[in-house]
Amino acid sequence: MSASDGYIEYVCDQLSTFGGVSARKMFGGAGIYFEGVMFALIDDGDRFYLKADDRNRPDFEERGMGPFRPYGGKSSMSYYEVPDDVLENGDLLAAWATKAFNAARRAKARKGKGRNVKKR
Repeated sequence: MSASDGYIEYVCDQLSTFGGVSARKMFGGAGIYFEGVMFALIDDGDRFYLKADDRNRPDFEERGMGPFRPYGGKSSMSYYEVPDDVLENGDLLAAWATKAFNAARRAKARKGKGRNVKKR
């Protein structure tokens, strides 16, 4: 099973209020990118998730939304399922997407700080 082209297109259209996003299929699902940063994903069951961290995770938890669990057990990634009413409301989705994009940028910055770069 893999994410359907129609659902990927629908999510990208819904995100148009947020900005020009792109989707890249991978591992049966799709990553959603903005400015080269993956901030969302769609799983192989056509469920939509946004990146979460300590700043925006409460938004998902207050709505009873769970994390992405690609292997059925413990969540290995910080993505949480998006409530249907958020996905269906472009303005609300743009606000949630902005928080997710900022979470993804913070995570990317943290990863970059630990790397040793050799000078030439």
